[in-house]
Amino acid sequence: MEFSTKTRAADLTKMSSELLDILVIGGGITGSGITLDAQTRGLQTGLLEMRDFASGTSSRSTKLVHGGLRYLKQFAIKEVAEVGRERAIVYENAPHVTTPLKMMLPFYQGGTFGSFTTGIGLDIYDRLARVKKSERKFMLPPAKSLQREPYLKEAGLKGTGVYVEYRTDDARLTLEVVKKAHEKGAYIANYVKVTELLYDDQHKITGVAYTDTVTGATGTIHARKVINAAGPWVDTIRKLDGSDQGKHLHLTKGVHLVIDNAKFPLTNAIFFDTPFNDGRMMFAIPREGKTYVGTTDTTWQADPLEPNITKEDVNYILNATNEMFDLPAALGFADVESAWSGVRPLIQEEGKGPSEISRKDEIFHAPSGLFSIAGGKLTGYRKMAEKIVDRVARELAAETAYTYQATQTVALRLSGGAVGGDAGFAAFVAEATEQGVSEYDLSEADAAKLVHRYGSNVTAVYQELKPATNSLLPVDAAMLAYGLKAELVVHPLDFLLRRSSQMLFNFAHMFAIKDDVIKTMAAYYDWDEATIKAMRAEVDQQIQLRTAFKTDRR
Repeated sequence: MEFSTKTRAADLTKMSSELLDILVIGGGITGSGITLDAQTRGLQTGLLEMRDFASGTSSRSTKLVHGGLRYLKQFAIKEVAEVGRERAIVYENAPHVTTPLKMMLPFYQGGTFGSFTTGIGLDIYDRLARVKKSERKFMLPPAKSLQREPYLKEAGLKGTGVYVEYRTDDARLTLEVVKKAHEKGAYIANYVKVTELLYDDQHKITGVAYTDTVTGATGTIHARKVINAAGPWVDTIRKLDGSDQGKHLHLTKGVHLVIDNAKFPLTNAIFFDTPFNDGRMMFAIPREGKTYVGTTDTTWQADPLEPNITKEDVNYILNATNEMFDLPAALGFADVESAWSGVRPLIQEEGKGPSEISRKDEIFHAPSGLFSIAGGKLTGYRKMAEKIVDRVARELAAETAYTYQATQTVALRLSGGAVGGDAGFAAFVAEATEQGVSEYDLSEADAAKLVHRYGSNVTAVYQELKPATNSLLPVDAAMLAYGLKAELVVHPLDFLLRRSSQMLFNFAHMFAIKDDVIKTMAAYYDWDEATIKAMRAEVDQQIQLRTAFKTDRR
């Protein structure tokens, strides 16, 4: 289905000329989930995102759909149970972007966890999350732990607990939600910034004023209800509304590093205590021939748009990693191929430090009628959407002719998710990979990567395969062509970072093709020289952000 700058322009026109039932501000996972939930309940919904979908927190997570095991330490039982159960729903509806993996939790002499506490904790976790039998935890003694993962530090190792978490591509998960919402009839536009909130004579919110940052056009959109799901910018919108009293967001910065598997050769995902007695825990996760490790957890008070990556951040992660693992050689700055940094919008609670603040989501309903939602986790996006749309839909049912409907998303396959669910996914992968090999002359490895990235949309990507005309390999060119037509790629960075993840997990290849991606898009969109220069600068700025710490001599 087309999802391009043409549909973007058409949808923005419709939003500007119709009275919407709901307008959502923010195109991260929360706003996207709300849009899909509301649209499938028969409510005409519009979504505005000031940059690209998932360009904020929703592409900068640890890339796990997980139940939050560490939150058992805070006795957040309800939250662990809820998001734990949501894992299975997310996986069933989008198995192409959500992969079960065994996670090892090692415990050491003098550490936070022991054999008994780890076993009990994982048992409680399995029960709360209703984990199926085949994925329930098991315990390993030291020798078998090292046999399973030889690079664990041996000194002081008392054993490991092994349980299941789900690795995801957070940006693509968000995108598949957005695409499904568009397929269901929602009006959607990225690169549109809300500049003002509109009110009636009783100071009840009626819509927004906006600027289209692609064309420079301005306009207004009116809606019966407005939902603020702007992530780190939730309080910015609340300030526009004059309703930023009471609880506020507490932003914490998280940094992750990407290292080649040859230097960090893990075969298992590891969840471990940092060795600094600071109460923090970190993940090390193998993916696409790399291992990524993180995260830091420090208060962030500056602009959340592009939080920096400092030498101190990198040192913290590398030191923790080198202490935790017996690697072929100690990791240093030169081994970091890429990195990412983002902020988590948590709800401020007095007397708690950054690592202790709960990720529980919370809904704020202002006197003006503005709804805002903040906090929560990637895993719980669907349930968060259900909760807030329940409230909004009941108000609309009381105020208009709308008949209340409950959520429709529990068993709704996302875009690309028509693969037979968990039970049918392996067979789908085999069949679709064979199609790529036999019908389109791809290698088995290339075909399999496309199948796992695009799911049931992969045939549309295959159909874009053409002989190479520049440094873009046919696979890159096909992904880009599909992105322009069906994934609303507006800036080169949308493709290089969020649609393909190459800026994270294939940095050298990204660097080699970035100029031809810009040239291809410049020809497609007929950009002038000033626009080409701006797009190149945006890509270069992101490259600099991910590598500047290597030359930072402070």
